[in-house]
Amino acid sequence: MSTSRRTLIGHALALALGASLFASPLLAQTPTRILVGFPAGGGTDAIARILGERLKDELGAPVIVENKAGAGGQIAAHALKAATPDGHTLFLSHDHSITILPLVMKNPGYDSAKDFVPVAGFATFVNAIALSGGTPATSFSTYVDWVRQQGGKGAVGIPAPASVPQFLVQEVARKNGLDLVAAPYRGSAPMMADMLGNQIAAGVASIPDFIENHKAGKLRVVAVMGTQRQAAMPEVPTFAELGLAGFEEMPYYGLFAPAGTPQATLDRLAAAVQKAIAQPDVRDKLTAMGLTVGYMSGKELGAREQAYGKVWAKIIKDSGFQPQ
Repeated sequence: MSTSRRTLIGHALALALGASLFASPLLAQTPTRILVGFPAGGGTDAIARILGERLKDELGAPVIVENKAGAGGQIAAHALKAATPDGHTLFLSHDHSITILPLVMKNPGYDSAKDFVPVAGFATFVNAIALSGGTPATSFSTYVDWVRQQGGKGAVGIPAPASVPQFLVQEVARKNGLDLVAAPYRGSAPMMADMLGNQIAAGVASIPDFIENHKAGKLRVVAVMGTQRQAAMPEVPTFAELGLAGFEEMPYYGLFAPAGTPQATLDRLAAAVQKAIAQPDVRDKLTAMGLTVGYMSGKELGAREQAYGKVWAKIIKDSGFQPQ
């Protein structure tokens, strides 16, 4: 075979290989970014990576989890608002960034109802109070007694200021005559680091943030929000059982897109979420993290968001908190 013929064949093979690579859906399509408003290593980040891995298969394109931590998810929310509404940038968020921040800030820099559109919800969860391994108390009541022995003063970690955990800490203090200070962190991951290092005696966050270390015996979840005990930790009582009513409304997890995203694109993304969470491995992983997995359409997620906002608007107002 002549050199020129070998060269032509080589070029033809190269072109064929290139064409086959570009024909692959994973390489031909634009990646989908899932924005997360909290640091890597926290519960929300882990949830995003579990869901994103399956969405990659359902969408036939790469899915990238992008952490834009800070300000309780506000930075990620701003990034979503500024994104092109083409379905390639999504925001995986729970209630704090979408519902609570607009209630506690005069100008968060976005209006959830106008700037975002719900894609689909996939789970609900509850917040809880947990004690560090070095805290001698073993239950909620013995924790209250222990704080009283310290002069009634103490600090409780929370993942973000002006959040549901902050108002829960205030209510626990009020109900039990304690002087508890809610100590805000930049997400649950650094708070957990301080709890595991016994730098802070207690913390309030979501079950997904606590469950792994609770099961490992490195900290103790002693009370959960919600109307019933959680399947992932049935031994832990609800706050209502302990005489602290008013925290039964369960927050949500969902995906949100920029306003103006075409309905056909939203429908395609929602269908992918529904298929993803129907897979046993995804459902099992999310359930093991303390989530109650269940699909909500964009319309259903939007209605839940509005109802949740009404409940918390009253709680925040009754607490005397003034929007900053």
